Amino acid sequence: MPSTGKASTRDRLLDAAAELFYREGVSIGVETLCRTAGVSKRSMYLLFDSKDEVFAASLKRRAPAYEEQLALRAAEPGPPRARILYVFERLEKLAETAGYRGCPFLAAQVELKDPDHPASIVAEEVKRHLTDVFRAEGERGGARDPALLARQLTLVFDGASARAGAKVESLRGLAVHTAATLLDAAGVE
Repeated sequence: MPSTGKASTRDRLLDAAAELFYREGVSIGVETLCRTAGVSKRSMYLLFDSKDEVFAASLKRRAPAYEEQLALRAAEPGPPRARILYVFERLEKLAETAGYRGCPFLAAQVELKDPDHPASIVAEEVKRHLTDVFRAEGERGGARDPALLARQLTLVFDGASARAGAKVESLRGLAVHTAATLLDAAGVE
């Protein structure tokens, strides 16, 4: 099907949702969302049952690009230690970009406070994937307790992204160094 050059109503809604929810939080109203997307509320409700579903769909759509930004793809070459540290190097670089407000998936979980919310479920899947990648790399790198290491690395990742997103901490050298210390303690070469 040839492209007309104009985004579909669904795409415009998801793009607007991703931008607004990340920048302003989940309390934005349906009217603001629809106005920003340039679609009517009627059109939104023909595509989605609720604003919550739009938010969840926008997070799900954003996940592959976010994971790619952090190099969480299994096909990436390199030793486990370097792959893990690269995630933290990417985090440090992302934290320095204009408009960085932390991990969008952690932000959704924190702001919603409801693990059964559709967007929380999507966010949990993404965060679990990060932890799973850390665990798998820890296993490959000979970590004494790869599951514990993965949880620790996720904790550092989330804490670092939250503090950088809140503009209370510069991550420059800090996140990578902290992750390296954990890798050393876990015996990952």
